[in-house]
Amino acid sequence: MSQQQAIDAAESYLSEDTGWSQAGLIAQLSSSYGNGFSVSDATVAVDSLTSVNWNQQAVLAAQGYMTSEPGWSACGLVQQLDSPYGSQFTQAQAEYAVQTVGLGSC
Repeated sequence: MSQQQAIDAAESYLSEDTGWSQAGLIAQLSSSYGNGFSVSDATVAVDSLTSVNWNQQAVLAAQGYMTSEPGWSACGLVQQLDSPYGSQFTQAQAEYAVQTVGLGSC
């Protein structure tokens, strides 16, 4: 039952179109400041979302950063997107997003 609740919460976050990475979503779901699920339940929930395009999630996150804080360089935005203190996307996902939003390569 708790895994289904975690899945429902994950789907709700993804419906906001703000751009979540797999690691970031697991962290949000398992954080005491987020939903408070166990890391195991959060991981199962995120792993069960097989239809999510994580590259597109990275693009959404990049667009959000560019809108809320204009003036990003390609390398700066890649670092923000793949930082463990930022969005926690993979390097490849971050680079894809930065190129897709038109900043070029880092």
